[in-house]
Amino acid sequence: MNTARPWFGYGALLIVGATLYLISAYFPAHLPVFLPWEFHWPEFLVLTLALAWFARGLKRVATPPPLWRQICFVAGVIAFYVVLQTRMDYYAQHLFFMHRWAHFVLHHAGAFAIAMGMSGEVVFAGLPDFLKPIVSARPVRKLVDILQHPVIAPMLFVGLLYFWLLPSIHSYVMLNEPLYEVMNWSMAINGVMFWSLILDPRPKPPARLSSLGRGALILVIELPQMVLGAILSLSMTDYYPVYTICGRVMDMTALNDQHYGGLIIWLPGTLTSFAAMIVVLVNMRLNEERAEKLRAKA
Repeated sequence: MNTARPWFGYGALLIVGATLYLISAYFPAHLPVFLPWEFHWPEFLVLTLALAWFARGLKRVATPPPLWRQICFVAGVIAFYVVLQTRMDYYAQHLFFMHRWAHFVLHHAGAFAIAMGMSGEVVFAGLPDFLKPIVSARPVRKLVDILQHPVIAPMLFVGLLYFWLLPSIHSYVMLNEPLYEVMNWSMAINGVMFWSLILDPRPKPPARLSSLGRGALILVIELPQMVLGAILSLSMTDYYPVYTICGRVMDMTALNDQHYGGLIIWLPGTLTSFAAMIVVLVNMRLNEERAEKLRAKA
């Protein structure tokens, strides 16, 4: 009975997903804002299963993370769900500044919260047994090592932001649903991986970076974001006519839409980096205090 219970949960999850899929397919305009405009199975399954495995893992780990970290993780996953599986996704496809808010959540705020949750061990504990060897396989760990390399990580973080906002690329992606999903997935995954690298509370080793290294990476990513945000918020050229083609759902000019989007890249992005620097400094102080206590005991 205990063995079968998780499968009943998966079955219930599939029923809920199928229900959302049908009602969003046939009655999209009549649904409240918290339900999907366009239902996507991959986003629904990944995010709901992450929460389910997290809840399951909490019962299995010997030492669960503090409550505030649990809240951070759940809040980050819910933020991803709001961006990807509610009416906000519709607005992000028809307003540039809403698109930038969505990507701010995926690449910064939501990813930051998930990283602060430090709940990878908990989610792993909640995974079905057949998935654990796949997740911990050497090729997967090697890929993660490459993506979180101190040189590659900031290049990817800034590079993806610039790449998806190249006018020719952006216009094409916004009119191509599979590429649109790839763009969102890449920003979310990269955001979680980068902020997990920066916000790791452990000293080096076992962490990949020292506190000094983390602070340096924060500064490395900050300037290019400020430059891009300044260009878009101050330019008098409409770089993204695709939103005029698709039709804006709010009464505003193309330049106002672009200027607001640029400000979102510029200001909230800067505040996220500032918050990350504070976290790094606090973790450095706490690690130094622990090290002093260990030396005193020795």
